[in-house]
Amino acid sequence: MPLRHTLRPRLRAVSVVAVCLSALAPAAVGNAADGGAEPAGDHALQQQIDRFVRSPGGPPGVIAVLRRGKESRVLRAGVADLRTGRPPRADDHMRIASTAKAFSGAVALTLVDHRALRLDDTLRKRLPRLPEAWGDVTLRQLLNHTSGLPDFSEAPGFLKELRADPRHHFDSRRLLDYVADEPLRFTPGSRYLYSNSDNIAVALMAEAATRTPYEELLRKLVDAPLRLRATSLPQGYRLPEPYLHGYDVDPPAPAEDVSEILSASGVWASGGIVSTPADMTRFVRGYAGGRLYGRDVVREQRQWIEGASEPAGPGRNTAGLAIFRYETRCGVVLGHTGNFPGYTQLIAATPDGRRSLTFSVTSQINESRDAPRLRKLRAIQENFVCAVLRGDH
Repeated sequence: MPLRHTLRPRLRAVSVVAVCLSALAPAAVGNAADGGAEPAGDHALQQQIDRFVRSPGGPPGVIAVLRRGKESRVLRAGVADLRTGRPPRADDHMRIASTAKAFSGAVALTLVDHRALRLDDTLRKRLPRLPEAWGDVTLRQLLNHTSGLPDFSEAPGFLKELRADPRHHFDSRRLLDYVADEPLRFTPGSRYLYSNSDNIAVALMAEAATRTPYEELLRKLVDAPLRLRATSLPQGYRLPEPYLHGYDVDPPAPAEDVSEILSASGVWASGGIVSTPADMTRFVRGYAGGRLYGRDVVREQRQWIEGASEPAGPGRNTAGLAIFRYETRCGVVLGHTGNFPGYTQLIAATPDGRRSLTFSVTSQINESRDAPRLRKLRAIQENFVCAVLRGDH
């Protein structure tokens, strides 16, 4: 990436900021198996993540929370902090990356259930200040990434400010201004293209409909009902203690701690939330299980189209409204993935929310940076999903 040659050496990891913040071309969504399925018992799963961490260029740490009903198991490998060597914990804070898009989806769909928003509401109706050319885009199309909105995180102006100061404080509610002079990339509803702009617009529509800040909507409509006590949407670059340190891993250079390298204001509703593995487990069980809104909205959310999360999750991926369906060899789970400097995330649960997996990795792994490692990660994730679905231990 060109950014590698324009930033200070201590900010080596920001050289891939366009990769981790931009939509990218979605990864292939076929079978993620890499050399065949492995046994799914706890010992075998532990061996897999131990090998993954120890492999050249592997992430410094992995933590997975597996839930089956009231039974909870936590598997971990490596460390949460290379400096101290302490192990990852389920109450460690972390950047949840694009799994934050599920939170903006949760807010919007709850408002649809409350009749404060409609899935067919347009940008023209709710956000008339946005470009007229975008006016026909609907909330539904934003939620399933068929809007055609240009991605602000790929805009030259946005990237220029990020290069100059990675901790720059952006006006989160004006992020779409970076692409306001651009046309739609395609006719709304005609194709799928993952875009960070979509969920910024979703949050702005929620604010416009309720005259309430998005952060307050998150607390009232998501955090409170699901009992999320360690989840927040900050504006700065600091992480609350204790936290899983995220690293840029690019051998032969030593791993660089990038946990606090970027301001969350530059991703906001698209990827700025901070949470913990324990809270994310509570979230995905409630969200995938449809606990936040009625059956009619759940039915609309689960109208699946071709499309993958970024990075792709385990098995075959299809897209719903701010949620993805992962069809694995052992069955189906619903959830979301995410990428951010230093972090790769997967949250998934069965459609009834009773069985779930939260899988957090402390380095950035995606198709563009390291396709073979992503294939291996997806294969491991699929084995963990099988353990959740089959109850192997």
